[in-house]
Amino acid sequence: MAKKRGQGGLTPIGDNPLLKGLAAALIVPAPEPDNDAIAIIERMQKVAQSDRKAEDAPAPSAELPDEQIGQLDLWPEPERGSPNTFLRSALFAAIQSEKRQVLQGPQTSPTKKPRGVGITSQAGFAIEYAGVQLDQYDLDVWLQAIHLARCQPLESDCYFRGSAFLKAIGRKNGFAQYEDLNESLDRLTSGDVVIKQNTRVFTGHLISGYVRDERTRVYKITFAEEILKLFGYASWTRLQWQERRALRGKNLALWLHGYYSSHAKPYPVKVQFLHKLCGSRAQQLKHFKDELKKAFRQLEAAASIKATFDGDLVSVQRTPSPAQAKHLAQKSDALPAPKSRTRH
Repeated sequence: MAKKRGQGGLTPIGDNPLLKGLAAALIVPAPEPDNDAIAIIERMQKVAQSDRKAEDAPAPSAELPDEQIGQLDLWPEPERGSPNTFLRSALFAAIQSEKRQVLQGPQTSPTKKPRGVGITSQAGFAIEYAGVQLDQYDLDVWLQAIHLARCQPLESDCYFRGSAFLKAIGRKNGFAQYEDLNESLDRLTSGDVVIKQNTRVFTGHLISGYVRDERTRVYKITFAEEILKLFGYASWTRLQWQERRALRGKNLALWLHGYYSSHAKPYPVKVQFLHKLCGSRAQQLKHFKDELKKAFRQLEAAASIKATFDGDLVSVQRTPSPAQAKHLAQKSDALPAPKSRTRH
């Protein structure tokens, strides 16, 4: 709200009428504050303090009141923000690109689009998807795209140069790399996704649309504001981008990195559970277990996430992020103290 105009802070000039009249003529009311400039300054301050806030505060809510613009939280540059629904499911499967399939449910009516197929996911949410299957490369593209779009209101046009984008996701600036990028953006804009989490339901495309200039290789992408529903309180994760880039091309290790990064304190799970949840195409469980051990060795080298196997039970040790560590401490403090037992 703008402050009222006033003349506070003037120094008395005595009783001379001439001086009083001259002073009154020279007094100019204080101008209204420039709300746009204030907003810019506040945004700059928020960016400058984002590293410290990431250390001190839990993941903030993306459920915004109606009067506010739909904008994502400003996580710091070395990180990428991802909804946990992407990291705890087979939506972005741990598969080789040549093994993608077209996923589509049965045609129930000639006038209706076919429904998507159910995607394996962790308990707590449900996913349906129709379109060309997504993999970990597509997740890289989506993470970088939403990273760029986070600095402005969603539903705004976000521009970037293809060369800078490819460099950010660890790819070269060649014809084949541009083709891969274009095909990934096609999949992300054409695939139909339904994600149900608690009472919230997201229905639509992971990227609303994109345009590219073949000569300048400048891209324009747009996200729907409904993407915010996927970033609700405590339902998204800050991924360490350099760790993920170090695992480029290692699809199972990339998936494991996302899955375990999304858990402050991972609990032991069965090999069969990981096999289903990551969308692996391995036909035999023993072959997948061999792949899993290799992927964990790659993950330990890149991100210090270490796994131990007790038969088919997998336990993982990792250092939680500062925000996750604070969450664990608060959760521990909230537990009731154990009752003392008195011997008779």
